[in-house]
Amino acid sequence: MLNKNLLLILTRNPELGKCKTRLAAKVGDEAALEIYKFLIERTVDFTKDLAVDKWVFYSEKIWEDDIWDHTIYSKKLQKGTDLGERMKNAFSEGFNAGFKNVIIIGSDMYHLNPSDLEEAFAQLENHDFVVGPAQDGGYYLLGMKSLKEELFQQKAWGTDTVLKDTLKDISNFKVSLLEEKNDIDYYEDIKDIKVFEPFLKHIKE
Repeated sequence: MLNKNLLLILTRNPELGKCKTRLAAKVGDEAALEIYKFLIERTVDFTKDLAVDKWVFYSEKIWEDDIWDHTIYSKKLQKGTDLGERMKNAFSEGFNAGFKNVIIIGSDMYHLNPSDLEEAFAQLENHDFVVGPAQDGGYYLLGMKSLKEELFQQKAWGTDTVLKDTLKDISNFKVSLLEEKNDIDYYEDIKDIKVFEPFLKHIKE
C-alpha cells in the first residue's frame, strides 16, 4: 500500500425530506436539500485533491454517477443502526484494509478546508488521536491510529455531551485538538453567512 492515510466521509443521499431535518424545520425541505447539496459540493472541493485515500460512505444506497467521482473516491455503504455504529464500522474497514492513520468527517462542513485536513493527518504522526471540536459540543472530525470501540458506544449522538464523553474515553492517550469550528445543523448556523443568502431569500425573520 502506497498510502497509509485514509479519509472517511460520511454522507447522506441528498433526497428531499431526508437531509438536514433540523435545518428544514425552519427553512423548509426544498431549501434544506439545496443547502445540503451545496455543502456536499464544498466537501468535494476541499477533499478531492488531498493526497490521501478517500472513501465515501452513503447513508441509503451508493449512487454511481453523482458528484463523488469514483476515480477519486471509493464508494461504500454505511452499516449500523446509529451514528456511532456507522462510524465504528467505517473505521474498522479502513484499519482492516491496512491503513495506519484514519480520519472521519461528515459532508456538511462549510468551514473546513484542505489545510485543516492536512494538519489533522500531520498531528496523527505523533498523537494517538486527533479531534476537531464543534461549537455545539460534538466534533466535526475524529482521527486515530487504531480502533477504539468505546468512542462509538454509550454516546448521546447529536447532543452537546458527545465531545466531552469522547475526550473522557481517550484521556490517557496523546490527543491533538484542532481549532473549534461550527457545523451546519440549524438555521442560526447559516443565517449570517453571506454565501447562504440565496438559499434563504424566502425566510421571514
